Amino acid sequence: MKNTNRRKFLRSAAALAGAGTLASAMPLSAAQKKYPVAHHVFFWLKNPDSKEDRDKLIAGVKSLAKIETVKDLRVGIVARTEKRDVVDNSWAVSELIFFNDLAGEEAYQVHPIHQEFIKNCSHLWSKVVVYDAVEI
Repeated sequence: MKNTNRRKFLRSAAALAGAGTLASAMPLSAAQKKYPVAHHVFFWLKNPDSKEDRDKLIAGVKSLAKIETVKDLRVGIVARTEKRDVVDNSWAVSELIFFNDLAGEEAYQVHPIHQEFIKNCSHLWSKVVVYDAVEI
């Protein structure tokens, strides 16, 4: 293979490999993954210094992913971001769940797995705040 053809081949191969890697690292497009109903819940622990209680609550929240109408579930703890007046970092654990529609969110509320989560974990929290939103 001539040097110029070899260089062109190597550049093309490298470009294709890079594009494949980039495509696999990119999130799905909005058209491929769109769940317009968001259910965001913030939990305050009764024992805020207990890592064991926090971990139990996190495990309980993660169990909610088994509910058929839950399309995506994210679990978080307070981020160590800049302290500002508009930032509330008093909570301990959050869950962010996405649904296809309001009917899916309603089914989630009465689902046996959700009811079991409440039964098994409600003793861990002192306060819960829920924000439900529909994408416009």
